Amino acid sequence: MKRRELIRHLAQNGCTLIREGGNHSWWGHVAKNRRSAVPRHTEINDLLARKICKDLDVPKP
Repeated sequence: MKRRELIRHLAQNGCTLIREGGNHSWWGHVAKNRRSAVPRHTEINDLLARKICKDLDVPKP
């Protein structure tokens, strides 16, 4: 899955960017008090994308 597709999916489900790190972007779901790191690769493995969505309590893409 492309990184921008995952970012778009997270933003549509109530997640916001917390901060930019050196190799990762930290995204969080403020209402559910959860956060997860999204790597800066253009391609993100589907298993990793599902894990990020699970960490943020967002439906899987």
